[in-house]
Amino acid sequence: MQRRQILSGLSITALGLLGLPRQAFCLGGVLPAIDQAAPGFTLQGVVPSSSGEAEAAQRSLSDFAGRWLVLYFYPRDFTEGCTIEARGFQRDLKAFHQAGADVVGISADTAESHAEFCGSEALAYPLLSDPGGRVSKAYGSWISPFSQRHTFLIDPQGVLRQTWVAVRPSGHSQEVLASLKQLAADHPSA
Repeated sequence: MQRRQILSGLSITALGLLGLPRQAFCLGGVLPAIDQAAPGFTLQGVVPSSSGEAEAAQRSLSDFAGRWLVLYFYPRDFTEGCTIEARGFQRDLKAFHQAGADVVGISADTAESHAEFCGSEALAYPLLSDPGGRVSKAYGSWISPFSQRHTFLIDPQGVLRQTWVAVRPSGHSQEVLASLKQLAADHPSA
């Protein structure tokens, strides 16, 4: 059994003994509830332009209404794990789009850092800046001064359908894509 599974089991047991809901807590704070409205957000960041350059933009949860949204939080641009994760989502971006989903990354980095990261990794999806961690906190993904590596799958009506906590970057995009396809089949009206 892996260390993470053991610690998770101990945490869940401790929460049960305290009478607290098991899904409520993770290392980054209180997680939003599955099958409830995802926390809204509006953040500045960068989005790819038609020329392939990243340009400054503001995005809100409501901008993605009508499509599935893969919202992933990560610690820092240009770090090894974050680069692996970003490349994975970029590699699978066409498959996400074909499945009716958009991908958005959020970290505490500045828009300027995001623009450089998008350029160096040829990322064609938005990266949003959450320097104070307000949105990361709403998603239980903040340990100051960084966002934690968590991913959330939100349906076209803005309902949170699945959460991944403390993910491993390698292969994570494929895991999310498989879940997206299954959830989209299970919730065809979503």
